[in-house]
Amino acid sequence: MDDVVLVRVYGNKTELFVDRDNELRSFQVLHANGCAPNLYCTFQNGLCYEFMKGTALGPEHVRDPTLFRLIARELAKIHAIHAHNGCIPKPNLWLKLRKYFSLVAAEFRAEPVGSRFHQEVPRLEILEQEITWLKEYLSQLNSPVVLCHNDLLCKNIIYNEKEGSVKFIDYEYASYSYQAFDIGNHFNEFAGVSEVDYNLYPSRELQLEWLRFYLQVYKEFTKKRGAVTEEEIETLYIQVNQFALASHFFWGFWALIQAKFSTIDFDFLRYAVLRFSQYFKMKPEVMALEFPK
Repeated sequence: MDDVVLVRVYGNKTELFVDRDNELRSFQVLHANGCAPNLYCTFQNGLCYEFMKGTALGPEHVRDPTLFRLIARELAKIHAIHAHNGCIPKPNLWLKLRKYFSLVAAEFRAEPVGSRFHQEVPRLEILEQEITWLKEYLSQLNSPVVLCHNDLLCKNIIYNEKEGSVKFIDYEYASYSYQAFDIGNHFNEFAGVSEVDYNLYPSRELQLEWLRFYLQVYKEFTKKRGAVTEEEIETLYIQVNQFALASHFFWGFWALIQAKFSTIDFDFLRYAVLRFSQYFKMKPEVMALEFPK
């Protein structure tokens, strides 16, 4: 294992929902800032890069205080990377969501779909209304637009125990987006993927501890002065939990597209249903949260 490269071959039809040029740009920017391995070469349907030594984490690891501080620090470091050429970055979350919705609408209207789709997935009209509402509401929360990983599930976090560090892998979905979306998306991933259990979603106490540390190091990386205030922590807590709703929608649509095209042996339709169900369950709860006056 001393001389290893990693070769990734892209999955079937993933070019429909992954911008490969953007993935390469993100990879290069992250590497230049010490957040990604060496990229050796690219080819038509994949790429080859340096292998990162360490352990891919699971849901049982990400709530460990030592590890979650390492994760929060690495995420803050990425969020603090300056936009290229000093331009003001725009979030691409809404464009992506619209694109995913259009793909789902086109594919599932063009061909007959199984009864499971009609019985278990909310009607497309309802989902479209929710996308409109999400954009209208979340865009006004003033969450900073930063360089985001956007796919911080446990297995994309590599822990090197010898070095006492974590690094993130897989930059397919990396782009400029909302700070609170990236964190909320990570908190949703505490529930796992193959066996999803939303009882594992981090408690308020764990989140506040995580966010307090994150804000401290984010201020260091962005050279902002002053101590982190309780108001800042509470504000970010509410933003994160409300943006977590958009994360459910993003991966719900993603899973519907995968259900159509993927050759992987995984029940993507069931996963989509779980994400949409959790969205509608959590919406009233997180929308009742009130920002500090």
